[in-house]
Parts: sequence; C-alpha cells; structure tokens
Amino acid sequence: MSDNAKPSLQQKSLPFGRSLYSHALQSCMLLCIGITVALVFFLILYILIRAIPYFSWEILTTKPSYLRGTIGVLPDILNTIYLVFTALVIVLPLGVGAAIYLNEYAKSQKLVKVIEYAVETLAGIPSIIYGLVGMLFFCQFLSLQTSLLAGSLTLVIMSIPVIIRTTQESLKTVPNGYREGAFGLGSARWHMIRTVVLPCCIDGIVTGCILAAGRMLGESAALLFTAGFAHALHGYIDGITSSGATLTVALYVYAKEQGEFEVAFVIAAILLVLCFITNYLAQAYGRHMKKIKQ
Repeated sequence: MSDNAKPSLQQKSLPFGRSLYSHALQSCMLLCIGITVALVFFLILYILIRAIPYFSWEILTTKPSYLRGTIGVLPDILNTIYLVFTALVIVLPLGVGAAIYLNEYAKSQKLVKVIEYAVETLAGIPSIIYGLVGMLFFCQFLSLQTSLLAGSLTLVIMSIPVIIRTTQESLKTVPNGYREGAFGLGSARWHMIRTVVLPCCIDGIVTGCILAAGRMLGESAALLFTAGFAHALHGYIDGITSSGATLTVALYVYAKEQGEFEVAFVIAAILLVLCFITNYLAQAYGRHMKKIKQ
C-alpha cells in the first residue's frame, strides 16, 4: 500500500471557538497549578525565614525552665513522636483490616453501605467534638486521665476513616482476574489477600498512612482536652501514660498565651521537617515493598 493510501493521523485543526475554549481551560489549569505551587513555597520559605534566626542547639535539646529563663522544645518533639507512633500502630491494623473486610469478605451490600456512611460521617465531624468525646470517654470513663495515650486513642478515632477509605479504594483497583487466578491455583482467601491483593495496593495504604500521620501532626484542638500541656522529659513508657504537650499544642500556647512568636515559628519549622521525614519514610517503605513484590 502506498504512503498516500495510508490514513492520516494528523489531527485536524479545531474551529476557532473550540480552540479558544481549549486554550482558555489550559490557561486556567496552569494558573491554578502555579498558584498552588506558589502558595506552598511561600508558606515554607516564610516559616523558614522567620524561624532560622532563632534556631539553636539549645532550644532543640532542652526543656523549658522558668528558673533559668530558657525555652526548649525537646519534650514537645518527643511527645509528638510518641503520640503519632502509638496512634499509627493502633489505627493501621484497624483501618486496613476494616477495609479488607468491606471489600473482600462482606456479603451484605446493605451492611457495607451502612458502614461506609458511618465512616464518611466520622470524617466530617469537627476535631473539637472528638476532643470532648475523648476527654469524657478515655480520660474520665476509662480513667486514663489527661495523657498522651488518651490523645493517641482520640487520634485513632479521627484518623480511621482516612485509612479505611484510601485502603478500600486501592483494593478496588486490583483486577478480579488476580483473585480468580489465585483461587484457581488452590489459594485460600486470606492467603490470596496477603500475597496477591495487598502487595498490589501498597501505594494506597502508604498514601492513607501519610494522610493520617499529617493530620495527627497538625492536630491541636482534640489534644488540648486529652493530652494536656506538660513539658516534662520522659521515656516512651512513662511518657505515653503522662500528660504532655505536642508541638502543635506548644505552638498554640507560645503564640496565643505567651506571645513568643519566635518560638512558635521554630516549632512550625520543626513540624514541617517532621512532615517531610514522615512522607519520605512512608514512600521509601512503599518502594521497598514494590521491590519485594517484583
């Protein structure tokens, strides 16, 4: 067949009206992307510019002392790590397990819809309501008092909708042919889920983990009622059962109650660094799991 007989793959020119409309939409999308990126870089640079002049090794490695007149955020950093670690250890098995049940085991669609509606409702409740409920239930009813453990359990309730929804949507993207092939080879359901389905949706689970950790790092309203304001240095076992201020609570106290805006910007910069580290570790774990799967 000659070249002239081949169908032309060149796109025909659009009419002027449609071409103008297409270029206008592309320009609007590029403008939105530019504004979003600019806002992110502006916030990061502004916080770093305000915080760097007041950064010091002393403020990062000591605790506040009214006798010496010094300010340190080491207890707040440790309290934040303790709280986020404890909450993630509890919420990840619960959230991933609930998503697996809804997508792989549940047979009644009515029950699935009821649970999904409840999860979506939980996701829309203001955090201050979680704080009040956590204070009444965990601190008073369960006698945990004001402690990091009570704050962690409150964050578990707040974060479990994010884990469930992201994991459930990831499970739905796995082709049914993978499941049928595993069953055809004689695999049991749980073995199929563990060895075939979960490795294929590890990205969604990691995404849910990042979103949940980000919300935990930035939460303050709920922790004001459940975790407390203390700045004492403790190990993990003693710290998780004691009252303690996280970085966000400390930021609120220093900025709103004491007017120490320089310290507040230092804490904000530390929170940014912790967010970057959390995202990097989660993505590195996802890449590691992909290599194992391959």
